[in-house]
Amino acid sequence: MKRIFSGVQPTGNLHLGNYLGAIRNWVHLQDEFEDCLFCVVDLHAITVWQEPKDLVANTREVAAAMIAAGIDPKRNVIFNQSQVSAHAELAWIFNCVARLGWLDRMTQFKEKAGKDKERASVGLYAYPNLMAADILAYKATHVPVGEDQKQHLELVRDIAQKFNHDYGQEFFPQVEPLIFGTATRVMSLKDGSSKMSKSDSSDNSRINMTDDIDGIARKIKKAKTDPEPLPSEAQGLDGRPEAANLVGIYAALADTDVEAVLGEFGGQGFGAFKPALADLAVSKLSPVQDEMRRLMDDVAHVDNVLHAGAERANDLAASILEEVQDLVGFLRP
Repeated sequence: MKRIFSGVQPTGNLHLGNYLGAIRNWVHLQDEFEDCLFCVVDLHAITVWQEPKDLVANTREVAAAMIAAGIDPKRNVIFNQSQVSAHAELAWIFNCVARLGWLDRMTQFKEKAGKDKERASVGLYAYPNLMAADILAYKATHVPVGEDQKQHLELVRDIAQKFNHDYGQEFFPQVEPLIFGTATRVMSLKDGSSKMSKSDSSDNSRINMTDDIDGIARKIKKAKTDPEPLPSEAQGLDGRPEAANLVGIYAALADTDVEAVLGEFGGQGFGAFKPALADLAVSKLSPVQDEMRRLMDDVAHVDNVLHAGAERANDLAASILEEVQDLVGFLRP
């Protein structure tokens, strides 16, 4: 049986990169896989300080975005990580399976910790082990990931393989990545070499999922470009990161590819392309944003979805965790 697991952090200010790189892809996955778990990974979020009241609000915001985008909570399991204790319990076991050398090679820790890694939390260092627990607590077989998460998924496979070897059973599956095509990595509107991020000091660098129609159009109009017209072939975008980013965003929103976009707009300048991109972005994002705002005002409904999803997730993870505990040699009631 194929089972999907994927998660997104509730760190606030959901933006176009989160939507195109993750949430929208999940909508497609629910039609391809019968067994999908979509998780708001709030345990991961606290590897860096979170204001508690903001973490609660951001968790609801992500859940609302999932539902508004079209993920059906009746067909899929939508939940927040902290409501299912198997994640933390299995993560500790994996802390004792993973090797320090494996974690030392994780490039994202080096990027996030910066120069003063001695001040980083242990959770930030060890969170790839928690990511492995997120996936393997359900024996998920496939995980949609961006290019920047491929290294962590390789670690998940290493942990599963070592656990199976240590305890003499092919217990955990070898998880396969699902890497999507166009615009899986959306870049900043102000710097095509940097990923779109909520932490960027300029709000004009990103399209937030809470932006109104005028805000979306204004940010696209102000997006950094170059003076050359769009090429007619994809190779013409080499060395033009801002142009490549805007074309990629258009392709993703239009559910087409870069070649098709350039076939339509090749030879034209950004004076023609940007208004077309703005109109497309507004038409695709506005219905999702409107429904997301409605759901964020209906706190009880969102909380009920998360609670019901957590109950289903607990049911799936409980028996797997018990088998792990037996293999490890823990005495259970």
